[in-house]
Amino acid sequence: MKSQTKPTIYWSILNYKDWKMYMAATSKGLCFVGSQNMPFEELAEWANKRFPGSPIVECQEELKQYEIELAEYLDGKRKSFTMPFDYNGTNFQLSVWTALSEIPYGETRSYSEIAHAINKPAAVRAVGTAIGANPILITVPCHRVVGKNGALTGYRGGIEMKTRLLELEQKGGSH
Repeated sequence: MKSQTKPTIYWSILNYKDWKMYMAATSKGLCFVGSQNMPFEELAEWANKRFPGSPIVECQEELKQYEIELAEYLDGKRKSFTMPFDYNGTNFQLSVWTALSEIPYGETRSYSEIAHAINKPAAVRAVGTAIGANPILITVPCHRVVGKNGALTGYRGGIEMKTRLLELEQKGGSH
């Protein structure tokens, strides 16, 4: 059996204004942004699933660049992200997450529109599952996906967090 080096997962807490969420990155880029006010266990459980056996190390310095961009976004001063990402998912999940990243700031799309965008129009449920598995909240904007009728549907961070992010973008987009 070939031994593989497990990537170190560096983590920190983004504690900005009234936002508090765990973040994590590997040497390749941001790999996790947690839900608002959730405990460390959310990050630990995700890391154990996606990076089994990887050391999880607290290191605010490693997360600084990501914290800066997220804080700018939460202030309404940033509409897109330039930071590197380390996506960890199936090819299908990666295609969905890429489609999410193409939704313009301040706009929303339905699950079926995302399914069409990845050329899998019948895979609406699978798209919903992939969106729910998105580990990088905010920066991969799954909060911009709504029901066909415009209703706010499930969100890993909770409907309150989704509502706040959409409202922030509505205000930010109107300057």
